[in-house]
Amino acid sequence: MDYSQFLCMREELSLLAVILILFIADLIVPDSKKKGLVPVVLLALHTLINLLPQFNGMRYHVEAFGGMYVHDAMHTIVKSILAGGTFIVFLIANGWLRREENLPKRGEFYYITLFTLLGMYFMISSGHFLMFFIGLELASVPMSALVAYDKYRYESAEAGAKFILLALFSASLLLYGVSLIYGVTGSLYFESIGNLLSDGSLLAIIGIALFISGLGFKISLVPFHLWTADTYQGAPTPVTAYLSVISKGAAAFVLFTILYKAFSGTEELLRAWNVGLLWIIIFSITIANLFAIQQQNLKRFMAFSAISQAGYLVLGVMGVQSVGMTALVYYLLVYLAANLGAFAVINVVEQQTGKIRIDDYDGLYKTNPKLAFIMTLCLFSLAGIPPFAGFFSKFFIFMAAFPRYPWLVLIALINTVLSLYYYLLIVKAMYIKRSPEPIATFKSDGYTKLALVLCTLGVVFFGIAGVFYNYLVPLSYGID
Repeated sequence: MDYSQFLCMREELSLLAVILILFIADLIVPDSKKKGLVPVVLLALHTLINLLPQFNGMRYHVEAFGGMYVHDAMHTIVKSILAGGTFIVFLIANGWLRREENLPKRGEFYYITLFTLLGMYFMISSGHFLMFFIGLELASVPMSALVAYDKYRYESAEAGAKFILLALFSASLLLYGVSLIYGVTGSLYFESIGNLLSDGSLLAIIGIALFISGLGFKISLVPFHLWTADTYQGAPTPVTAYLSVISKGAAAFVLFTILYKAFSGTEELLRAWNVGLLWIIIFSITIANLFAIQQQNLKRFMAFSAISQAGYLVLGVMGVQSVGMTALVYYLLVYLAANLGAFAVINVVEQQTGKIRIDDYDGLYKTNPKLAFIMTLCLFSLAGIPPFAGFFSKFFIFMAAFPRYPWLVLIALINTVLSLYYYLLIVKAMYIKRSPEPIATFKSDGYTKLALVLCTLGVVFFGIAGVFYNYLVPLSYGID
Protein backbone atom coordinates (compact mmCIF):
# COMPACT_ATOMS: atom_id res chain seq x y z
CA MET A 1 0.00 0.00 0.00
CA ASP A 2 1.29 3.45 -0.90
CA TYR A 3 0.90 5.47 2.31
CA SER A 4 1.72 8.69 0.46
CA GLN A 5 -1.91 8.63 -0.71
CA PHE A 6 -2.86 9.91 2.74
CA LEU A 7 -1.20 13.21 1.80
CA CYS A 8 -4.02 13.75 -0.70
CA MET A 9 -6.38 14.07 2.27
CA ARG A 10 -5.12 17.52 3.24
CA GLU A 11 -8.35 18.80 4.79
CA GLU A 12 -9.03 15.60 6.71
CA LEU A 13 -5.45 15.38 8.07
CA SER A 14 -5.38 19.02 9.16
CA LEU A 15 -8.74 18.66 10.91
CA LEU A 16 -7.58 15.44 12.60
CA ALA A 17 -4.50 17.34 13.82
CA VAL A 18 -6.80 20.00 15.34
CA ILE A 19 -8.82 17.27 17.08
CA LEU A 20 -5.69 15.59 18.51
CA ILE A 21 -4.29 18.90 19.79
CA LEU A 22 -7.59 19.70 21.50
CA PHE A 23 -7.82 16.20 22.96
CA ILE A 24 -4.31 16.33 24.43
CA ALA A 25 -4.83 19.87 25.72
CA ASP A 26 -8.07 18.82 27.39
CA LEU A 27 -6.22 16.03 29.19
CA ILE A 28 -3.14 17.87 30.44
CA VAL A 29 -4.13 21.53 30.83
CA PRO A 30 -5.71 22.44 34.21
CA ASP A 31 -9.33 23.60 34.08
CA SER A 32 -8.39 27.01 35.44
CA LYS A 33 -6.12 27.68 32.45
CA LYS A 34 -8.34 26.38 29.64
CA LYS A 35 -9.48 29.09 27.29
CA GLY A 36 -12.30 28.86 24.77
CA LEU A 37 -10.12 30.77 22.34
CA VAL A 38 -7.84 27.80 21.58
CA PRO A 39 -10.29 25.63 19.57
CA VAL A 40 -11.60 28.72 17.81
CA VAL A 41 -8.12 29.80 16.68
CA LEU A 42 -7.14 26.27 15.62
CA LEU A 43 -10.30 25.81 13.55
CA ALA A 44 -9.86 29.25 11.97
CA LEU A 45 -6.30 28.37 10.95
CA HIS A 46 -7.48 25.03 9.57
CA THR A 47 -10.09 26.81 7.45
CA LEU A 48 -7.68 29.45 6.11
CA ILE A 49 -4.94 26.93 5.31
CA ASN A 50 -7.34 24.81 3.26
CA LEU A 51 -9.09 27.70 1.54
CA LEU A 52 -6.03 29.78 0.59
CA PRO A 53 -4.90 27.67 -2.44
CA GLN A 54 -8.31 28.14 -4.09
CA PHE A 55 -7.89 31.90 -4.15
CA ASN A 56 -4.43 31.44 -5.62
CA GLY A 57 -6.00 29.74 -8.63
CA MET A 58 -5.09 26.13 -7.77
CA ARG A 59 -7.69 23.81 -9.27
CA TYR A 60 -7.04 20.13 -9.15
CA HIS A 61 -8.56 16.68 -9.24
CA VAL A 62 -7.08 13.97 -7.03
CA GLU A 63 -8.03 10.33 -6.49
CA ALA A 64 -6.66 8.02 -3.82
CA PHE A 65 -7.19 4.47 -2.53
CA GLY A 66 -8.34 3.17 -5.88
CA GLY A 67 -10.87 5.94 -6.37
CA MET A 68 -12.58 5.57 -2.98
CA TYR A 69 -11.39 9.07 -2.10
CA VAL A 70 -11.95 11.78 -4.71
CA HIS A 71 -11.06 15.43 -4.32
CA ASP A 72 -11.85 18.49 -6.44
CA ALA A 73 -11.45 22.22 -5.87
CA MET A 74 -15.16 22.59 -5.11
CA HIS A 75 -14.76 20.07 -2.29
CA THR A 76 -12.27 22.38 -0.61
CA ILE A 77 -14.70 25.29 -0.92
CA VAL A 78 -17.56 23.31 0.66
CA LYS A 79 -15.37 21.92 3.45
CA SER A 80 -14.09 25.42 4.21
CA ILE A 81 -17.67 26.75 4.34
CA LEU A 82 -18.60 24.00 6.80
CA ALA A 83 -15.46 24.61 8.89
CA GLY A 84 -16.21 28.35 8.91
CA GLY A 85 -19.73 27.62 10.11
CA THR A 86 -18.35 25.37 12.86
CA PHE A 87 -16.00 28.20 13.86
CA ILE A 88 -19.02 30.51 14.30
CA VAL A 89 -20.90 27.80 16.26
CA PHE A 90 -17.94 27.56 18.66
CA LEU A 91 -18.11 31.32 19.18
CA ILE A 92 -21.85 31.12 19.84
CA ALA A 93 -21.40 28.21 22.26
CA ASN A 94 -18.70 29.82 24.40
CA GLY A 95 -21.06 31.50 26.89
CA TRP A 96 -23.15 28.35 27.26
CA LEU A 97 -20.03 26.21 27.78
CA ARG A 98 -18.85 28.51 30.57
CA ARG A 99 -21.85 27.60 32.70
CA GLU A 100 -20.82 25.68 35.80
CA GLU A 101 -22.47 22.40 34.77
CA ASN A 102 -20.72 22.44 31.37
CA LEU A 103 -17.19 23.37 32.45
CA PRO A 104 -15.99 19.77 33.08
CA LYS A 105 -17.16 18.60 29.65
CA ARG A 106 -16.30 21.68 27.59
CA GLY A 107 -13.42 19.97 25.78
CA GLU A 108 -15.66 17.06 24.83
CA PHE A 109 -18.04 19.40 23.05
CA TYR A 110 -15.25 20.73 20.85
CA TYR A 111 -13.72 17.50 19.65
CA ILE A 112 -17.00 15.58 19.38
CA THR A 113 -18.27 18.39 17.13
CA LEU A 114 -15.08 18.23 15.08
CA PHE A 115 -15.42 14.46 14.70
CA THR A 116 -18.85 15.00 13.13
CA LEU A 117 -17.24 17.56 10.82
CA LEU A 118 -14.55 15.02 9.90
CA GLY A 119 -17.27 12.53 8.98
CA MET A 120 -18.84 15.14 6.70
CA TYR A 121 -15.44 15.67 5.05
CA PHE A 122 -15.29 11.94 4.24
CA MET A 123 -18.83 12.04 2.85
CA ILE A 124 -18.01 14.98 0.58
CA SER A 125 -14.87 13.39 -0.86
CA SER A 126 -16.20 9.86 -1.17
CA GLY A 127 -16.12 8.13 -4.53
CA HIS A 128 -17.37 4.82 -3.16
CA PHE A 129 -20.40 3.92 -1.06
CA LEU A 130 -18.25 2.33 1.65
CA MET A 131 -16.31 5.57 2.17
CA PHE A 132 -19.58 7.49 2.08
CA PHE A 133 -21.19 5.29 4.75
CA ILE A 134 -18.14 5.51 7.03
CA GLY A 135 -18.35 9.28 6.81
CA LEU A 136 -22.11 9.25 7.34
CA GLU A 137 -21.86 7.23 10.56
CA LEU A 138 -18.87 9.23 11.81
CA ALA A 139 -21.02 12.34 11.40
CA SER A 140 -24.22 10.83 12.85
CA VAL A 141 -23.19 8.89 15.96
CA PRO A 142 -21.28 11.73 17.70
CA MET A 143 -24.12 14.08 16.70
CA SER A 144 -26.51 12.17 18.93
CA ALA A 145 -24.13 12.77 21.84
CA LEU A 146 -24.20 16.50 21.08
CA VAL A 147 -28.00 16.55 20.96
CA ALA A 148 -28.13 14.84 24.37
CA TYR A 149 -25.27 16.97 25.75
CA ASP A 150 -27.43 18.34 28.59
CA LYS A 151 -28.13 14.79 29.70
CA TYR A 152 -29.73 15.80 33.00
CA ARG A 153 -32.30 17.93 31.20
CA TYR A 154 -35.24 15.78 30.14
CA GLU A 155 -35.82 17.52 26.79
CA SER A 156 -32.19 17.09 25.72
CA ALA A 157 -32.06 13.40 26.67
CA GLU A 158 -35.34 12.79 24.85
CA ALA A 159 -34.11 14.63 21.76
CA GLY A 160 -30.90 12.56 21.75
CA ALA A 161 -32.85 9.30 21.97
CA LYS A 162 -35.16 10.31 19.12
CA PHE A 163 -32.25 11.42 16.99
CA ILE A 164 -30.18 8.25 17.35
CA LEU A 165 -33.15 5.92 16.82
CA LEU A 166 -34.29 7.70 13.68
CA ALA A 167 -30.69 8.02 12.47
CA LEU A 168 -30.31 4.24 12.75
CA PHE A 169 -33.59 3.68 10.93
CA SER A 170 -32.63 6.06 8.10
CA ALA A 171 -29.18 4.46 7.84
CA SER A 172 -30.77 1.03 7.48
CA LEU A 173 -33.01 2.33 4.67
CA LEU A 174 -30.02 3.85 2.93
CA LEU A 175 -27.95 0.67 3.29
CA TYR A 176 -30.76 -1.46 1.92
CA GLY A 177 -31.03 0.85 -1.06
CA VAL A 178 -27.28 0.66 -1.67
CA SER A 179 -27.41 -3.16 -1.44
CA LEU A 180 -30.09 -3.23 -4.16
CA ILE A 181 -27.97 -0.98 -6.36
CA TYR A 182 -24.97 -3.25 -5.75
CA GLY A 183 -27.11 -6.23 -6.69
CA VAL A 184 -27.94 -4.60 -10.03
CA THR A 185 -24.47 -3.29 -10.91
CA GLY A 186 -21.97 -5.36 -8.89
CA SER A 187 -20.08 -2.19 -7.95
CA LEU A 188 -20.06 0.41 -5.17
CA TYR A 189 -18.01 3.03 -7.05
CA PHE A 190 -20.11 6.04 -8.04
CA GLU A 191 -18.57 6.35 -11.50
CA SER A 192 -18.91 2.63 -12.22
CA ILE A 193 -22.54 2.59 -11.10
CA GLY A 194 -23.24 5.54 -13.40
CA ASN A 195 -21.86 3.57 -16.34
CA LEU A 196 -23.46 0.23 -15.42
CA LEU A 197 -27.00 1.45 -14.72
CA SER A 198 -27.86 1.48 -18.39
CA ASP A 199 -31.54 0.75 -17.95
CA GLY A 200 -34.21 1.92 -15.55
CA SER A 201 -34.77 -1.42 -13.84
CA LEU A 202 -37.34 -1.51 -11.05
CA LEU A 203 -34.76 -2.79 -8.57
CA ALA A 204 -32.45 0.15 -9.32
CA ILE A 205 -35.29 2.68 -8.97
CA ILE A 206 -36.31 1.19 -5.60
CA GLY A 207 -32.65 1.35 -4.50
CA ILE A 208 -32.40 5.02 -5.51
CA ALA A 209 -35.68 5.79 -3.71
CA LEU A 210 -34.41 4.17 -0.50
CA PHE A 211 -31.10 6.01 -0.79
CA ILE A 212 -32.86 9.39 -1.17
CA SER A 213 -35.11 8.49 1.78
CA GLY A 214 -32.12 7.73 4.01
CA LEU A 215 -30.29 10.92 3.08
CA GLY A 216 -33.52 12.91 3.20
CA PHE A 217 -33.52 12.32 6.95
CA LYS A 218 -30.17 14.12 7.27
CA ILE A 219 -31.44 17.08 5.23
CA SER A 220 -34.84 17.16 7.02
CA LEU A 221 -36.86 16.90 3.84
CA VAL A 222 -40.58 16.12 4.04
CA PRO A 223 -41.74 13.39 4.79
CA PHE A 224 -38.50 12.53 6.62
CA HIS A 225 -38.67 15.62 8.85
CA LEU A 226 -40.73 14.48 11.84
CA TRP A 227 -37.71 14.34 14.16
CA THR A 228 -36.59 17.87 13.38
CA ALA A 229 -38.80 20.11 15.54
CA ASP A 230 -38.52 17.95 18.69
CA THR A 231 -34.76 17.54 18.29
CA TYR A 232 -34.16 21.24 17.61
CA GLN A 233 -36.25 22.21 20.64
CA GLY A 234 -34.62 19.70 23.00
CA ALA A 235 -30.98 20.07 21.94
CA PRO A 236 -28.80 22.86 23.33
CA THR A 237 -29.18 25.95 21.13
CA PRO A 238 -25.58 25.92 19.76
CA VAL A 239 -26.08 22.27 18.78
CA THR A 240 -29.37 23.18 17.11
CA ALA A 241 -27.54 25.87 15.14
CA TYR A 242 -24.95 23.31 14.05
CA LEU A 243 -27.61 20.80 13.01
CA SER A 244 -29.57 23.38 11.04
CA VAL A 245 -26.71 24.42 8.76
CA ILE A 246 -23.55 22.31 8.87
CA SER A 247 -25.11 18.84 8.90
CA LYS A 248 -27.81 19.84 6.42
CA GLY A 249 -25.40 21.53 4.02
CA ALA A 250 -23.00 18.58 3.87
CA ALA A 251 -25.82 16.10 3.22
CA ALA A 252 -27.36 18.28 0.47
CA PHE A 253 -24.02 18.60 -1.33
CA VAL A 254 -23.42 14.84 -1.12
CA LEU A 255 -26.93 14.12 -2.38
CA PHE A 256 -26.23 16.30 -5.42
CA THR A 257 -22.89 14.66 -6.27
CA ILE A 258 -24.10 11.06 -5.85
CA LEU A 259 -27.30 11.59 -7.84
CA TYR A 260 -25.37 13.00 -10.78
CA LYS A 261 -22.36 10.71 -10.57
CA ALA A 262 -24.10 7.41 -9.90
CA PHE A 263 -27.75 7.72 -10.90
CA SER A 264 -27.83 9.75 -14.10
CA GLY A 265 -26.61 7.13 -16.56
CA THR A 266 -29.81 7.16 -18.62
CA GLU A 267 -32.64 9.62 -19.25
CA GLU A 268 -35.10 7.18 -17.69
CA LEU A 269 -33.18 7.05 -14.41
CA LEU A 270 -32.64 10.80 -14.41
CA ARG A 271 -36.35 11.37 -14.95
CA ALA A 272 -37.30 8.86 -12.22
CA TRP A 273 -35.42 10.51 -9.36
CA ASN A 274 -36.14 14.00 -10.72
CA VAL A 275 -39.89 13.39 -10.43
CA GLY A 276 -39.58 11.95 -6.92
CA LEU A 277 -37.31 14.73 -5.69
CA LEU A 278 -39.52 17.35 -7.31
CA TRP A 279 -42.51 16.41 -5.13
CA ILE A 280 -40.32 16.14 -2.04
CA ILE A 281 -39.12 19.73 -2.63
CA ILE A 282 -42.67 21.04 -3.09
CA PHE A 283 -43.93 19.33 0.09
CA SER A 284 -40.85 20.40 2.08
CA ILE A 285 -41.21 24.08 1.21
CA THR A 286 -45.00 24.25 1.51
CA ILE A 287 -45.67 22.10 4.59
CA ALA A 288 -42.78 23.63 6.54
CA ASN A 289 -44.05 27.14 5.80
CA LEU A 290 -47.57 26.27 6.96
CA PHE A 291 -46.31 24.76 10.22
CA ALA A 292 -43.83 27.58 10.89
CA ILE A 293 -46.68 30.09 11.06
CA GLN A 294 -48.20 28.18 14.00
CA GLN A 295 -45.06 28.06 16.17
CA GLN A 296 -44.41 30.12 19.30
CA ASN A 297 -41.21 28.44 20.47
CA LEU A 298 -38.38 30.06 18.49
CA LYS A 299 -36.34 26.86 18.18
CA ARG A 300 -39.32 24.96 16.77
CA PHE A 301 -39.95 27.95 14.51
CA MET A 302 -36.37 27.79 13.22
CA ALA A 303 -36.77 24.02 12.77
CA PHE A 304 -39.60 24.46 10.28
CA SER A 305 -37.73 27.37 8.71
CA ALA A 306 -34.76 25.01 8.25
CA ILE A 307 -36.98 22.37 6.61
CA SER A 308 -38.25 24.98 4.17
CA GLN A 309 -34.73 26.25 3.48
CA ALA A 310 -33.63 22.65 2.86
CA GLY A 311 -36.23 22.46 0.10
CA TYR A 312 -34.74 25.55 -1.55
CA LEU A 313 -31.23 24.16 -1.07
CA VAL A 314 -32.07 20.87 -2.79
CA LEU A 315 -33.81 22.82 -5.57
CA GLY A 316 -30.32 23.28 -7.01
CA VAL A 317 -30.23 19.53 -7.73
CA MET A 318 -33.01 20.03 -10.28
CA GLY A 319 -30.88 22.31 -12.46
CA VAL A 320 -28.18 21.61 -15.04
CA GLN A 321 -25.29 19.98 -13.22
CA SER A 322 -22.66 22.75 -13.24
CA VAL A 323 -25.16 25.60 -12.71
CA GLY A 324 -27.03 23.69 -10.00
CA MET A 325 -23.81 22.86 -8.17
CA THR A 326 -22.72 26.50 -8.10
CA ALA A 327 -26.16 27.71 -6.99
CA LEU A 328 -26.34 25.10 -4.21
CA VAL A 329 -22.92 25.98 -2.79
CA TYR A 330 -23.63 29.71 -2.93
CA TYR A 331 -27.01 29.19 -1.25
CA LEU A 332 -25.32 27.16 1.49
CA LEU A 333 -22.81 29.96 2.11
CA VAL A 334 -25.50 32.64 2.41
CA TYR A 335 -27.84 30.43 4.44
CA LEU A 336 -25.01 29.70 6.86
CA ALA A 337 -24.41 33.40 7.56
CA ALA A 338 -28.09 34.29 7.98
CA ASN A 339 -29.19 31.24 9.99
CA LEU A 340 -26.23 31.23 12.36
CA GLY A 341 -26.73 34.97 12.90
CA ALA A 342 -30.34 34.36 13.93
CA PHE A 343 -29.31 31.51 16.22
CA ALA A 344 -26.59 33.66 17.80
CA VAL A 345 -29.28 36.15 18.85
CA ILE A 346 -31.61 33.39 20.07
CA ASN A 347 -28.79 31.77 22.06
CA VAL A 348 -27.57 34.92 23.80
CA VAL A 349 -31.12 35.94 24.75
CA GLU A 350 -31.79 32.43 26.08
CA GLN A 351 -28.55 32.37 28.09
CA GLN A 352 -29.16 35.81 29.58
CA THR A 353 -32.91 35.57 30.27
CA GLY A 354 -34.07 31.98 29.69
CA LYS A 355 -36.69 33.25 27.24
CA ILE A 356 -37.25 31.37 23.97
CA ARG A 357 -40.78 32.23 22.81
CA ILE A 358 -41.61 34.68 20.03
CA ASP A 359 -43.82 36.79 22.30
CA ASP A 360 -40.88 37.10 24.71
CA TYR A 361 -39.26 39.27 22.01
CA ASP A 362 -42.01 41.91 22.23
CA GLY A 363 -40.32 45.29 22.45
CA LEU A 364 -36.78 43.90 22.09
CA TYR A 365 -35.83 46.90 19.92
CA LYS A 366 -36.37 49.25 22.89
CA THR A 367 -34.11 47.34 25.27
CA ASN A 368 -31.55 45.70 22.92
CA PRO A 369 -31.68 47.58 19.59
CA LYS A 370 -28.48 46.09 18.16
CA LEU A 371 -29.63 42.51 18.66
CA ALA A 372 -33.05 43.36 17.19
CA PHE A 373 -31.39 44.96 14.16
CA ILE A 374 -29.09 41.98 13.50
CA MET A 375 -31.98 39.55 13.92
CA THR A 376 -33.98 41.58 11.39
CA LEU A 377 -31.13 41.51 8.84
CA CYS A 378 -30.79 37.74 9.19
CA LEU A 379 -34.54 37.12 8.92
CA PHE A 380 -34.80 39.38 5.86
CA SER A 381 -31.95 37.43 4.26
CA LEU A 382 -33.65 34.09 5.04
CA ALA A 383 -36.82 35.47 3.47
CA GLY A 384 -34.95 36.55 0.33
CA ILE A 385 -35.56 40.30 0.56
CA PRO A 386 -33.20 42.49 -1.53
CA PRO A 387 -30.55 43.81 -1.17
CA PHE A 388 -29.53 41.18 1.38
CA ALA A 389 -27.58 38.09 0.42
CA GLY A 390 -30.60 35.79 0.66
CA PHE A 391 -32.18 37.49 -2.33
CA PHE A 392 -29.24 36.59 -4.58
CA SER A 393 -28.97 33.04 -3.25
CA LYS A 394 -32.65 32.41 -4.04
CA PHE A 395 -32.29 34.13 -7.40
CA PHE A 396 -29.41 31.88 -8.43
CA ILE A 397 -31.13 28.72 -7.16
CA PHE A 398 -34.29 29.66 -9.10
CA MET A 399 -32.21 30.43 -12.17
CA ALA A 400 -30.61 26.98 -12.00
CA ALA A 401 -33.96 25.12 -11.86
CA PHE A 402 -36.00 27.36 -14.18
CA PRO A 403 -34.90 25.93 -17.58
CA ARG A 404 -36.13 22.44 -16.63
CA TYR A 405 -38.96 23.12 -14.18
CA PRO A 406 -40.39 26.66 -14.52
CA TRP A 407 -43.61 25.73 -12.71
CA LEU A 408 -41.60 24.36 -9.77
CA VAL A 409 -39.82 27.71 -9.51
CA LEU A 410 -43.23 29.44 -9.55
CA ILE A 411 -44.39 27.33 -6.59
CA ALA A 412 -41.13 28.13 -4.77
CA LEU A 413 -41.67 31.86 -5.42
CA ILE A 414 -45.19 31.70 -3.96
CA ASN A 415 -43.79 29.98 -0.89
CA THR A 416 -41.13 32.67 -0.60
CA VAL A 417 -43.91 35.25 -0.19
CA LEU A 418 -45.53 33.03 2.45
CA SER A 419 -42.24 32.68 4.32
CA LEU A 420 -41.89 36.46 4.39
CA TYR A 421 -45.11 36.59 6.43
CA TYR A 422 -43.90 34.37 9.25
CA TYR A 423 -40.42 35.91 9.38
CA LEU A 424 -42.11 39.31 9.72
CA LEU A 425 -44.01 38.01 12.77
CA ILE A 426 -40.74 38.11 14.71
CA VAL A 427 -39.84 41.54 13.30
CA LYS A 428 -43.29 42.78 14.32
CA ALA A 429 -42.78 41.46 17.84
CA MET A 430 -39.41 43.21 18.19
CA TYR A 431 -40.37 46.60 16.73
CA ILE A 432 -44.14 47.08 17.04
CA LYS A 433 -45.51 45.03 19.92
CA ARG A 434 -45.07 46.13 23.52
CA SER A 435 -44.59 43.97 26.60
CA PRO A 436 -45.19 44.86 30.26
CA GLU A 437 -42.05 42.83 31.08
CA PRO A 438 -39.68 43.19 28.11
CA ILE A 439 -36.31 41.48 27.95
CA ALA A 440 -33.93 43.54 30.08
CA THR A 441 -30.98 45.34 28.55
CA PHE A 442 -27.82 43.24 28.69
CA LYS A 443 -24.38 43.03 27.13
CA SER A 444 -23.24 40.09 25.01
CA ASP A 445 -19.87 38.45 25.63
CA GLY A 446 -17.00 39.07 23.22
CA TYR A 447 -17.30 35.72 21.46
CA THR A 448 -20.97 36.25 20.70
CA LYS A 449 -20.25 39.76 19.45
CA LEU A 450 -17.63 38.40 17.06
CA ALA A 451 -20.08 35.75 15.80
CA LEU A 452 -22.76 38.40 15.26
CA VAL A 453 -20.32 40.66 13.40
CA LEU A 454 -19.18 37.84 11.11
CA CYS A 455 -22.75 36.78 10.30
CA THR A 456 -23.85 40.38 9.69
CA LEU A 457 -20.90 40.97 7.39
CA GLY A 458 -21.77 37.77 5.51
CA VAL A 459 -25.41 38.80 5.04
CA VAL A 460 -24.46 42.28 3.84
CA PHE A 461 -21.28 41.47 1.90
CA PHE A 462 -22.71 38.64 -0.17
CA GLY A 463 -25.68 40.86 -0.91
CA ILE A 464 -23.44 43.64 -2.20
CA ALA A 465 -20.86 41.35 -3.77
CA GLY A 466 -23.08 38.74 -5.38
CA VAL A 467 -20.32 38.37 -7.98
CA PHE A 468 -18.69 35.86 -5.63
CA TYR A 469 -21.04 33.46 -7.37
CA ASN A 470 -18.96 33.92 -10.54
CA TYR A 471 -15.88 32.68 -8.72
CA LEU A 472 -17.61 29.39 -7.93
CA VAL A 473 -18.74 28.70 -11.50
CA PRO A 474 -15.38 27.43 -12.88
CA LEU A 475 -14.98 25.13 -9.87
CA SER A 476 -18.23 23.25 -10.53
CA TYR A 477 -18.31 19.82 -12.09
CA GLY A 478 -18.19 19.73 -15.83
CA ILE A 479 -16.03 22.88 -16.11
CA ASP A 480 -12.29 22.77 -16.10
